[in-house]
Amino acid sequence: MSDPAPVRAEFAAFRPVTVRWGDVDAYGHVNNAVYYAYVDTAVNEWLIREAGEDLRAGGDIGIVAETGCRFLREIDFPAEVEVGLVVARLGTSSVTYRFGVFTAGDDEARAVGTFVHVYVDRTTRRPSRIPDAVRLALSSLATASEQG
Repeated sequence: MSDPAPVRAEFAAFRPVTVRWGDVDAYGHVNNAVYYAYVDTAVNEWLIREAGEDLRAGGDIGIVAETGCRFLREIDFPAEVEVGLVVARLGTSSVTYRFGVFTAGDDEARAVGTFVHVYVDRTTRRPSRIPDAVRLALSSLATASEQG
């Protein structure tokens, strides 16, 4: 028996993503690899809008160090997708997001997983502290247990 699908109430923020015709594979559903693009888009859009991140010109950058996804139910074209985000762990130089991929109107996730950003110096690629503005914004996504 598998764990129940996560529900919307488990996530602190949502970002919409439109399923494109090219996202669907020969099996008639959104290809598994495309889910990662949805999550990457949602996380980076959230950082731009909520933390004021300038992803192209800032000093320290978040690079994706690890991802994982459990696929629960298929998504097909046409669909509106919403990616739910919550911070599962906020460290000194890394943040682990938990995500849920939902179709518009559904309360249960179609996919769930984790997405880890490690902050590094843009030039040297050596680990660095999460910038203060980003850390402050991320705290609004932190789970109750993470906040103490």
